[in-house]
Amino acid sequence: METCLFCEIAAGRIPSRQAFSDEAIVAFHDINPQAPTHLLLIPRHHVGSLADLTAADAGLLERLATTAARLARELGQETAGYRLVINCGEAAGQTVPHLHLHLLAGRRLGWPPG
Repeated sequence: METCLFCEIAAGRIPSRQAFSDEAIVAFHDINPQAPTHLLLIPRHHVGSLADLTAADAGLLERLATTAARLARELGQETAGYRLVINCGEAAGQTVPHLHLHLLAGRRLGWPPG
């Protein structure tokens, strides 16, 4: 496998503007934000996409989502609202082959997305 951009960020070998970090998750500001608040939350261990989750990853999505909710609250976005997005596969817009959750907030988000 080629070097994974998000694995490198999680390991600290590529700098990022981190918003949160613990033993399982890293959250950082997107370098191409699509909203005033645009964070990416990634697992520290490599999972290629949502489709690659296994029983060994039990609880990972819950942890990503609860961490995103806490960050939204800390950033003052809970009342106005925010969106969580996981793209799965190239046709859905996944550009980095490492599972990641987008936290978008700070502006009115249209529907349907895309």
